[in-house]
Amino acid sequence: MSGIPLGVLDLVPITSGSTAAEALRNTIDLAQHAERFGYTRYWFAEHHLNPGVAGASPAVVLALTASATSTIRIGSGAVQLGHRTALSTVEEFGLIDALHPGRLDLGLGRSGGRPSGQAAGAPPTTIPVVDGRAPNGLRIPPKFSLEPLLGSPRFLLQQRLLRQPGARPQDYGEQVDDILALLRGDYRSEDGVEAHAVPGEGAEVQIWILGSSGGESADVAGRNGLRFTANYHVSPATVLEAAEGYRAAFQPSDHLDKPYVSVSADVVVAEDDATARELATGYGLWVRSIRSAEGAIPFPSPEEARAHVWTEADRALVADRVDTQFVGSPGRVADQLEQLQEATGADELIITTLTHDHADRVRSYRLLAEEWQRR
Repeated sequence: MSGIPLGVLDLVPITSGSTAAEALRNTIDLAQHAERFGYTRYWFAEHHLNPGVAGASPAVVLALTASATSTIRIGSGAVQLGHRTALSTVEEFGLIDALHPGRLDLGLGRSGGRPSGQAAGAPPTTIPVVDGRAPNGLRIPPKFSLEPLLGSPRFLLQQRLLRQPGARPQDYGEQVDDILALLRGDYRSEDGVEAHAVPGEGAEVQIWILGSSGGESADVAGRNGLRFTANYHVSPATVLEAAEGYRAAFQPSDHLDKPYVSVSADVVVAEDDATARELATGYGLWVRSIRSAEGAIPFPSPEEARAHVWTEADRALVADRVDTQFVGSPGRVADQLEQLQEATGADELIITTLTHDHADRVRSYRLLAEEWQRR
């Protein structure tokens, strides 16, 4: 499967007992290793008010990483437009592109303080899912509702802290249109006034839309002829409808003449299955902290994770994510990734790996790259 590129999505995780400074140094080190291992791109997610995640500003982290690497593409996965303007986004990435031209991916996401319920409804996939499996056997779990999380006091506080008082997010599709116009240099206001973002105008960036369903994000990506990432690692239940919705909406553009989809996956690889399962022990507890609305905790060690007393409600809260994490030997995980690629028709895959020890995370990416290149 070496014809299907692999990329990296890094959350800049803070592990238990470590600091944000250590997380940032580990990120730069991992990006340098990923470049040597042959990964195509290295993306940074955006999260706020999470004690276990240092990636609050993708632009800042990727600027640091760009200076420490030379060939790997770097970008956001994704900038959350719910609390930003089109101009600030274009100018930030334009600044980085000025020093690192031709290497940037500008991944755009709907969320980040945008009120829930604003997305267009997604049509169900036409691909049959029987007993929780796609036709090729890929696990497709029941849908998990994020509505309780979006209505939590912590999320509402995040909305308040991210936005200026009284401000409301712009319509997502309009915001993406403005970003594209500012990059092209043909932005005009409703009354005909020109605006030119310098730096930013003419920047050599690839635009991606990230989405977890076949709704608004997939539609915006498709009708603008942009690249699209379907988030299996965030919402495995809706990955098929996301990819299918995007392809159904796709219209050729100056960016692409045909649809281009990447799909993300949570992965832990070790020399053997037992070791990989041990390294992944903390994942369920980490996901629980997010879905219980307390915010991502510092990623726990296996010992700390085993000390947690699980309830049935806890297990139900994280089941879809834990059941769809790919954990095992290089061969086992590569087989699962091939299955994911086949079911979604992905043109490339984006890998995110969380372990307590940085050396184990680096080794996981190395082992996977070596196995992938043999296929």
